[in-house]
Amino acid sequence: MLVTMIVVTALLGGAAVITSMQITATRSAELTRAGLSSLYCAEAGLVLARVAVASNYAGWNAALGAAAEPSWLAGIDHDLDNDGIADFVVTLRDNDDEASPLANDLARDNDLTVFLVSTCVKYPDVPIAVTELVRYNGGGGCYQSQLGGCGGNANQN
Repeated sequence: MLVTMIVVTALLGGAAVITSMQITATRSAELTRAGLSSLYCAEAGLVLARVAVASNYAGWNAALGAAAEPSWLAGIDHDLDNDGIADFVVTLRDNDDEASPLANDLARDNDLTVFLVSTCVKYPDVPIAVTELVRYNGGGGCYQSQLGGCGGNANQN
């Protein structure tokens, strides 16, 4: 009887360890899946916001001073899965663009270059932010004799 109780106790202990390992592995796989989905969500935010950021250069300095998303980005669709809830938030961050010996002013852009930061808020356990350096070049004309030529014809004039 004593041997039977020891064997049953050992089997129950082994089952508890295996169950715990399985729960941990499942949670780990869940976090990995959510992490990838969060990364894709943040990257989609960058893609959607890129055009709005480039066309609103005049509002960059006001957006750099604020920690929240600029109001002119409200026009882009933040809901990727059509559930009625915003999936990402986009903010601007200044690069180190002040000449020495001036201190870095994070609320003012001096070189037409800022960081666009998209943070996925859909997965609160894995909030991933993706950053992209954006440079405003003001558009301009396309000249056939420039490297690459107009329309990507490899400068074959």
